[in-house]
Amino acid sequence: MKYLNIIFAAAILMAACSPGGPKTENKDGDQPTDSTLVKNNSGAATDTSRCFLLTEGKDNKDTTTIELAIKSGKVTGQMIWLPYQKDKRQGTLEGVIKDDSIRAVWSFMQEGMRDSISLKFLLKGNLLIQKPLKFDEKIGKEQTDEKAGYTLAYKETDKIKK
Repeated sequence: MKYLNIIFAAAILMAACSPGGPKTENKDGDQPTDSTLVKNNSGAATDTSRCFLLTEGKDNKDTTTIELAIKSGKVTGQMIWLPYQKDKRQGTLEGVIKDDSIRAVWSFMQEGMRDSISLKFLLKGNLLIQKPLKFDEKIGKEQTDEKAGYTLAYKETDKIKK
């Protein structure tokens, strides 16, 4: 059953991040482009949809996929963390983008429990870079390590690896 859930989640992300997916709208009237961040004359990001993938761990078997939709300075999307042979975290992202900086809350399910974590990202070219998480013993959960740099680099992709 666990493998069916993983396959189902990957299929959803693959469909959302396929080349035939959402197009960006350039407010200057140019032709739309697939999965790229388009900036208008003021330098502000316009509407777009992008997908990112991070593989890590032994033999790169731990994967995290992120689908972002950016519209009018708001960010929504899906984030799925699939550690090899462990319980996944799957949920939604909601936040804001200013320049290249994204602040979002990831609301997810893991082992039948709901939780959320505030995350920070930077968009740099075809990379989405995240500040890492650390476990806070006082509150008993993970949170963004504010003192750390942006070290987790997700590569943009139009297809999700299985």
